[in-house]
Amino acid sequence: MSIILVIAEQRRGELRPVSLELLGAAQTLRREGDEVVVAIIAQEPQRFNKLLSVAGVDEIINVVGAMEFAPDSFESVVSGIISERKPELVLVAHSVDSFGYVAALAVHHPMGFASDVFKAEYVAGKLVATRGGYGQKVCVELDFPNRKSVLLAIRANVFKAPDPSSTPRLSIFAMPAVQNRSTAREFIELSAADDVDMTSAEFILTVGRGIGEEARVPEFRKLADLVGATLGCSRPIADAGWLPKSRQVGQSGKTASACKLYLAMGVSGAIQHLAGMKHVSTIVAVNTDAEASIFSVAKYGIVGDLFEIAEELRRHF
Repeated sequence: MSIILVIAEQRRGELRPVSLELLGAAQTLRREGDEVVVAIIAQEPQRFNKLLSVAGVDEIINVVGAMEFAPDSFESVVSGIISERKPELVLVAHSVDSFGYVAALAVHHPMGFASDVFKAEYVAGKLVATRGGYGQKVCVELDFPNRKSVLLAIRANVFKAPDPSSTPRLSIFAMPAVQNRSTAREFIELSAADDVDMTSAEFILTVGRGIGEEARVPEFRKLADLVGATLGCSRPIADAGWLPKSRQVGQSGKTASACKLYLAMGVSGAIQHLAGMKHVSTIVAVNTDAEASIFSVAKYGIVGDLFEIAEELRRHF
């Protein structure tokens, strides 16, 4: 029996959504005979047991720790659990917290390691992880020869959270005595650049380079409001500063994980962008180029001028 160990994250008493996404990743990688074990480190870890009791979870390990994240403590705890359970695969979030300890953890054991992973699968019995490279311009596939265990830091907003329907075993792991080299002084919540949450939007209207110029953005913002959609964008629009990065859909942006209807206007459909909309069931694409990649994933496609289509939408709303 092999173990997949998931390290859940909480921040100031709130379970971070990526924790459930990690469990979704564990489900996609689970093979026959595998067990999924999730560890939660918190002042009152038992408070999170119900939230973590999702489909496929076999055991929850509670570790009583401090409220604030401390890299030395986390490394010591996770290292201890790894030594005890000997998991074949360890999944953590690709987050500011994990940056503080997972690389050292991988070296200490030693383990195969990849960060910012947005895809993982077994190919011919071997684990292959995919991450971006060269500023997300290419996809890099990594394998881990001669490694008995592998540690993957998973990108947020990529994997779907499983349904809450399990009754896992509960166990306790004692926090080792550790002299932390850093001390948390104050927690400061940074304000977001935009108040939109693309991951929870059910209807998204996304604009790409086809809109031509920044001056056109306000009219599509109004159109999105008119039809009841959340305005999104492709990477070139965000990189140009025409819309905030928080509205970018794609591999280096947000994943439209809750979206049911996705209207792409002037979006060519680069691989980077398609990665952010892979969960959407209904995609409508508008582009003047009949050979645009976006049409390969669209359920409905319109080859035409996006400004004319936008005007037609305004008339009907």
